[in-house]
Amino acid sequence: MKPQEYDVSRAGWVNPFVVIAGFISKTVVIIELEIRKLHHDPTELIMRAVQPALWLLVFGQVMSNRFRISGNVNYKDFIAPGILAQSVLFIAIFYGISIIWERDLGIVHKFLVTPTPRAALVLGKALSAGVRGLSQVLIIYCLSLIVGVKINWHPLALIGVITIVILGASFFSTLSLVIACLVKTRERFMGIGQVITMPLFFASNAIYPIDIMPTWLKVIARGNPLTYEVDALRSMMLVGVPTVYGFALDFGVLLLATVILVALGSKLYPNVVT
Repeated sequence: MKPQEYDVSRAGWVNPFVVIAGFISKTVVIIELEIRKLHHDPTELIMRAVQPALWLLVFGQVMSNRFRISGNVNYKDFIAPGILAQSVLFIAIFYGISIIWERDLGIVHKFLVTPTPRAALVLGKALSAGVRGLSQVLIIYCLSLIVGVKINWHPLALIGVITIVILGASFFSTLSLVIACLVKTRERFMGIGQVITMPLFFASNAIYPIDIMPTWLKVIARGNPLTYEVDALRSMMLVGVPTVYGFALDFGVLLLATVILVALGSKLYPNVVT
């Protein structure tokens, strides 16, 4: 007599590894769908190179003749990681407008009727923004070579830069998605995006040290996730420049902030159609 088989599905037990694998596979599908959009319109990458070129080749060169940060770090070295973070920020912060376009085209409705978890939808879109941000790494590194920035070419440093860029872009793109779910119109979204972008940039250590800020601005800068992104990028991108806050704290702040926003975005994402 054959022993009685145990019906896993009837018992209601679900293998957590299967659930995790399914979540990852669905997230990867969303990333692939988003990257295909970039493949159909590669001119966006070229346009994204204009602004960092102006900052590094014009602003950075002019200011480097006037200011020296400390030790062997001149201003053009100091500003290069900040401009990389700025470029990633500008790509990611307006990423949420695609949610509004997808809602108007009925694509969001199709996503919502699939069994794909909302968190996978949000995380997939966030990570796809991170992949787009990698193009800025190539652009900024090429421009930095032109102006003579002392780049750290160690493989671990390059991996660290890529990791922080993806994490930073994921955070700001998810923030953008949350805003898009709340305002629901393109005009209002663009207005809010423009309002918050420059304060995020200038209330950080991207183009000047926090030490020279007034006290009230120092408080804001230390609560700004962009500050920790720039700090991590500066320590890994440049030769002989230590972090101010420590890489573990920089990474931890970005990771925790991203996780919180992905959770919030997954709750708000269905509301974009209402």
